[in-house]
Amino acid sequence: MSDCQYIVSVRIMSRSLAPIPVNPSSLPAPSGYSHGTLSGNTLYLGGQTALDRDMRIVPGGIVEQFRQAFGNVLTTLRAAGGVPEDLVSITIFLTDIPDYQAHGKEIGQAWRELAGPVYPAMAGIGTTGLWQPEALIEITGVAVIPDERLVPSAG
Repeated sequence: MSDCQYIVSVRIMSRSLAPIPVNPSSLPAPSGYSHGTLSGNTLYLGGQTALDRDMRIVPGGIVEQFRQAFGNVLTTLRAAGGVPEDLVSITIFLTDIPDYQAHGKEIGQAWRELAGPVYPAMAGIGTTGLWQPEALIEITGVAVIPDERLVPSAG
């Protein structure tokens, strides 16, 4: 092992992997969960529905709910120092897959407005219901944030 490899290995091994909750104040205060959990420089993004600051699901259908839910995910990501390019995986839970597919162009446009032309690994999963009965969508994800941007005391 070269000296350079050894220094990198020691640095990686010495980084604390104790989970740190990430709870941006601009999102509804969590109770019994965290909006995100940072371990090392990996951020696990908790499921976000289309809740607004008043703890109500935004009205207007799947496109508006996508915009709010994904915006909530990005708010948590940014609180830890991340940017959309740091997303490595997104999972979208849907109560009505045909409705999501029918609005694919508008949802794609909303994605590009919020995150730019960056697309991580993704999955769309149909479900019979979500925590809030009026929620049509829930989004969760994983991001890896480079050390130079990491905010380890986020939230």
